[in-house]
Amino acid sequence: MQTPTAGTIAKTKIGRYRWTICSLVFYATTINYLDRQVISLLKPTLEKEFNWTESDYSNIVVAFQLAYALGMIGAGRIIDRIGSRLGYALTLTCWSIASVLHAFATGTLSFAAYRALLGVTEAGNFPAAFKTVAEWFPRKERAFAAGIFNSGTNVGAILAPIMVPYIAIHYSWKIAFLSIGAIGFIWLIFWFLFYEVPSKQKRLSQAEFDYIHSDSDEPANPVNQANLKDPANSTNPAAAVDAAPAKDTPKIPWPALLKYRQTWAFIAGKFLTDGIWWFLLFWLPAFLNSQYHLAGMQVSLPIAFVYTLAGIASIFGGWLPMWLINKQGWPVVRSRKTSMLVYAFFPLLIMFSQKAGAYHMWYAIIIIGIAASAHQAWSANLFTTASDMFPKHSVASVIGIGGMAGGLGGMTISASAGRLFDHYKNLGHIETGYYILFLYCGLGYLAAWLLMFKILAPDMKRVEG
Repeated sequence: MQTPTAGTIAKTKIGRYRWTICSLVFYATTINYLDRQVISLLKPTLEKEFNWTESDYSNIVVAFQLAYALGMIGAGRIIDRIGSRLGYALTLTCWSIASVLHAFATGTLSFAAYRALLGVTEAGNFPAAFKTVAEWFPRKERAFAAGIFNSGTNVGAILAPIMVPYIAIHYSWKIAFLSIGAIGFIWLIFWFLFYEVPSKQKRLSQAEFDYIHSDSDEPANPVNQANLKDPANSTNPAAAVDAAPAKDTPKIPWPALLKYRQTWAFIAGKFLTDGIWWFLLFWLPAFLNSQYHLAGMQVSLPIAFVYTLAGIASIFGGWLPMWLINKQGWPVVRSRKTSMLVYAFFPLLIMFSQKAGAYHMWYAIIIIGIAASAHQAWSANLFTTASDMFPKHSVASVIGIGGMAGGLGGMTISASAGRLFDHYKNLGHIETGYYILFLYCGLGYLAAWLLMFKILAPDMKRVEG
């Protein structure tokens, strides 16, 4: 069957069920970030209770990031093999259990162990999310869809400083871990009620099914009219897709992915920039406490402001390349590279955040918000480069490899941060440690863009497999 084009379905009203799927992924990503941010907001409380140093805290963060990086090796591959429906449900169940277990930690070692368990299980979120987007959206919409669900990271980061300190103050830090961790089990109900791959989804119209595959270079599964109870009167011909479609198993062996420059471009982008986001996520509350003496509920408004900006930018980051494609007629590669270059310049401002903050705290917060926004806009497109350059059956595996690199990059920054902050705290100049980290945060994206698009994969040629 010939893959449908946008022109052949333009006269047919297209449904919007794919956005229901996008909303499910959005909520899962929100829960993912709620769970992982709890410890950063409880840092002052836990430091007192367990007598942690900055290095102790950084070691716990590193345990999460190392496990996350290692988990990425297998998470993408497993999800490519068992499918997004079961794979997403499995990873969310496991990380929810890991989050709840934090309530039973008794010291630094047990916290590190539970953080490691959370890291290895949360590693499945983004491979599952982007595999879902690759299955449910045409290429021209994937960055926009990615931007929408990726904004869930910011919603989670906004909700956490509102919910976690309140629960900890009125109940206890243990109840904070228990209650936040349990939210994921509610999501599972809606996932199994509403999610299925397009070829099996009975709620999906034929017009929307055709639209999803309208600009794909991978052919859609043929419609089998024999499977319709009443082909002439059916309002859901998408349900007639062959009941036994080809099994979605990876056709490119995992080690073979490493021979492609496209894989290494994605790895480079993740390694150089993911750590910046990890740093902001895990150290922003500590920065506000150290520099401006904010604690408890006082950090809620500044953190919510930063991640609200980032959430808006995540959606805009995916919208811009789609606008360039649809309205300006740009090819996918040009729109993706240009958008990412624009976003790479904005983080440069963070290098001046402390100087601006000397005049007023909110100047620093606004600048950090702009940098966080640039990251989310960048990230929505960075992830989408995997589906731009690789076939659907290998997307989760490539994202898993890149996610591992991103985790290692984050681990490197976190380990360095703990030691820098302890060193400069002893000298009475902890702000110098933050300045050094902010320098890297400002320059990392331009370095990543140059390495990706000028050296490793300048034409983003698609891998066939």
